[in-house]
Amino acid sequence: MAYYANIIIDISHEKLDRTFQYRIPEALTAQIHPGVCVCVPFGRGNRVTQGYVVEVTDRAQFDEERLKEVISVVAGSVTIEAQLIALAAWMRKNYGATMNQALKTVIPIKRKSKAREKRKICLCMDRNAAQEQLDHFRKKHNTARARLLEELLNHSEISYEVVTQKLNIAANVIRALEERQIVKVVHDLEYRNPVSHFSHTGYQAKLNEEQQQAVDAALADMRRGVHKTYLLHGVTGSGKTEVYMELIADVTARGRQAIVLIPEIALTYQTVMRFYGRFGDRVSIMNSRLSQGERYDQFLRAKNGEIDVVIGPRSALFTPFLHLGLIIIDEEHEGSYKSETLPKYHARETAIARAQMAGASVVLGSATPSVDSYYKAKMGEYSLLEMKKRALEQPLPVCHIVDLREELTNGNRSILSLRLQALIEGRLKKKQQILLFLNRRGVSGFVSCRSCGYVIRCPHCDVSLSLHRHGRLLCHYCGHEEPAPVVCPNCASRYIGGFKAGTQKIEDIVKQRFPQAKVLRMDLDTTKGKDGYEKILSAFANQEADILIGTQMIVKGHDFPNVTLVGILAADLSMYVADYRAAERTFQLITQAAGRSGRGKEPGEVVIQTYNPKHYSILAAKDQDYQAFYRAEIAVRRLLSYPPISHMMLILFTAGQEEAAGAAAAYLAALIRKARIDRLRLIGPASANIAKVNDIYRKVLYVKHSDYGQLVGLKDRIELFLKDRADFGKVNITFDFDPMNGV
Repeated sequence: MAYYANIIIDISHEKLDRTFQYRIPEALTAQIHPGVCVCVPFGRGNRVTQGYVVEVTDRAQFDEERLKEVISVVAGSVTIEAQLIALAAWMRKNYGATMNQALKTVIPIKRKSKAREKRKICLCMDRNAAQEQLDHFRKKHNTARARLLEELLNHSEISYEVVTQKLNIAANVIRALEERQIVKVVHDLEYRNPVSHFSHTGYQAKLNEEQQQAVDAALADMRRGVHKTYLLHGVTGSGKTEVYMELIADVTARGRQAIVLIPEIALTYQTVMRFYGRFGDRVSIMNSRLSQGERYDQFLRAKNGEIDVVIGPRSALFTPFLHLGLIIIDEEHEGSYKSETLPKYHARETAIARAQMAGASVVLGSATPSVDSYYKAKMGEYSLLEMKKRALEQPLPVCHIVDLREELTNGNRSILSLRLQALIEGRLKKKQQILLFLNRRGVSGFVSCRSCGYVIRCPHCDVSLSLHRHGRLLCHYCGHEEPAPVVCPNCASRYIGGFKAGTQKIEDIVKQRFPQAKVLRMDLDTTKGKDGYEKILSAFANQEADILIGTQMIVKGHDFPNVTLVGILAADLSMYVADYRAAERTFQLITQAAGRSGRGKEPGEVVIQTYNPKHYSILAAKDQDYQAFYRAEIAVRRLLSYPPISHMMLILFTAGQEEAAGAAAAYLAALIRKARIDRLRLIGPASANIAKVNDIYRKVLYVKHSDYGQLVGLKDRIELFLKDRADFGKVNITFDFDPMNGV
């Protein structure tokens, strides 16, 4: 049989979809696979050019006589491009997407960006003279000059952007001090470094016994060249970050590199601050909030070996490290590690695949591991490392469950229970800080009529419209916008309005109830700017506010020693989602939120407000008892054949005509049943949870099997079948393995 290689000649982000097909000579067939670098004749002059194989196929795209032949395989050094292309091929195979989609996910952005001038402000007089000058400015009430000089006495040099943007000091103040030869502005052409404003403070922490045991167990394997996947299960506050840093220190000392994945950009600030304190400018970040120039520069720094550690969300997994030694996934249970765009990969499995290709180890860390990971640890697929105590031996917070039904019966209609109000009052008197967590954003959610039950819905999508503060209704799927009605369009009743309180509403209620408190709110609306997360978190960490109100982003991984009270205002909202992971997410969310309390010297308390106080996920979260939760949850999964007991493949059919999507789903369902695959279960076809988005209809099939390979094989057969079916052309069919969210 003849084989053909689809080859990329120019690896730049814009040209990844331009492949050229070559015939593979029989003598090279065994050596050619995705990622291999080959020499090929290219162009009219047939000049010998190097390219990368992205796909091997038995189908010729053109007349075989016209195809040129691969000359040779390039021997010698392995390039990072080869590694990443091989990873893209693995993703394409295991998650179902085109090779082009996988490549554009994996190959880092390579559009060149103009070099930027970097400015920093330095103190140019000795400390005694500077102190005298500072005293003079204070006496004269020159507050801006004094503030700048005070900072320069603490840090001998500060970036110009930090001074103007963070310290809010105007350029004319800097010029005035420059003219008096107190400071000088230094201009450099250098890489855009998104973490340059952090300080390298050195490292003083000493590991406790549990932390050291975890480090020793992993390093014993790594130093023997044994690369495993470890699940580090440590209670909130047990010091997982110190374990990560110790492992990274060993890996980088041996000339290798590390990637640290965090679930949200919101966590970058505190995480990077701690890592930078230990590793200095060998640390950088990769995330979508960076400018194009910053991202390009981090790509170059990583590829050139100028940094050892990269921290960031899911996409940082594809940092072009050639000598990768360790991948750490913090808060590994988080749903944000699963991509919702093609290819719908999970960072956990993809990290393990990349580590195997690179000869690296993987550490998954969480106080509330995903049921999938804990099951694999129990089955021996992962090595389990446990830390059962907080790092500084602080007690876990005391948790109170408040039944909101009783609050209503007792006449309290506020979103804040009486117990929570009393505890907030006490903390404010003690000058301690409070976190209030709500899993929602906006002023209120859907708008409904209390007379007839009518809900205002998007005319293009099968979802309710969301009410925002500016009095407009907005569709979060297609962007449709319309004014909020004052009377019900269905029955003309005036009893129409928002159904739930959001973070903005909570902020108003808290400010009204506790006017003496300084309140900050952190959600998607308040963190839209590039440094939005950092400004709010640093202000709260510096105790510039008493109460921080927020959505999920405030309860994940942050460490505020002065927080002694956490209020979880709607603990069970996440339990009413049509998703088999709802109880798991509820337990994780409550446990993570509770873990923010009492991490300093003072003991912590937590108030869990719920309408469902007897549910096993809430009771287990109250006691911080992961084992009790896991036992109850795995029993449910086993009963219903849900992951990790069985794997699931979701097949999504989308089309402009509902009949076309339905017919395609029914046809494929019949084919799958006809195949009679042993132990395979098929559910559907049915309408998706959101049956229409932007005038596109959506139908689904769910396929379950205990063997993941069987589902991948079925996906391959369906893709092969669809290649020859022109009648399916108007229906888009995509695959999602072990989906994390309803569709």
